[in-house]
Amino acid sequence: MMEKVRQLLDSLRLQGMTLCLEEVLTRAEQQGTATVDVLLELLQAEHQDQQERCLEGRLRRAKLPWDWTLDTFPFAEQPGVNKTQIMGLAKLTFMERNENIVFIGQPGTGKSGIAMSLLRLALLNGYRGKFYNAQDLLNELYSSLADRTTSRLLKTLASYDVIVIDELGYLTLTKEQINIFFKLIDMRYRKKPTIITTNLDYEAWYDVFKQKELVDAMLDRFKHYCTTIRIDGPSLRKPSETQKQNK
Repeated sequence: MMEKVRQLLDSLRLQGMTLCLEEVLTRAEQQGTATVDVLLELLQAEHQDQQERCLEGRLRRAKLPWDWTLDTFPFAEQPGVNKTQIMGLAKLTFMERNENIVFIGQPGTGKSGIAMSLLRLALLNGYRGKFYNAQDLLNELYSSLADRTTSRLLKTLASYDVIVIDELGYLTLTKEQINIFFKLIDMRYRKKPTIITTNLDYEAWYDVFKQKELVDAMLDRFKHYCTTIRIDGPSLRKPSETQKQNK
């Protein structure tokens, strides 16, 4: 009978219940546990297992390149970051408001690490998201033109609860890439938040995207529902004074 139950659980893909079935039933027999309590314990185990597997899937599909978290971010080494402000963002109210975040700072100042940390927090809280290097995203959008999958790709990108576009800088862009990127920003505007990291202040975006009217419209959308954080501090990639003294 136990083997039949296991086979049914396997066929239904109820892995959480399968893993704890024998232990729960053995304990129930020893303690005389009520049937409804046994059923509840098995269902709770299955629910927890499914939640954990869903989280693993979200983290895998998000393609985060590093395991940054706000708990490990070196706030003490980066005076250019307002920790109180960042921990306020960690409450994820910007997700509820569909508010964009733009981190502006020189390379190595920690903007990518904070962006990834916020994305990870969102994933842990059940949101779907993805991390993109800006040039890779624009290349993927451009490639979609060749096989006519642009509409489908844009729909997918627009559906993510949050996306991070990292290292938006002096990129090599075609007119088609610029237009598709603007389309993506327009589709997500006031519907889903987007986090961007860049070493360029807003005025320099005109040099990247070339088309003044398009950039005007893009910045109008970004600045309307957006928190802009400028990080004016040292590079975290340089050895700290403590590290120098230990050498």
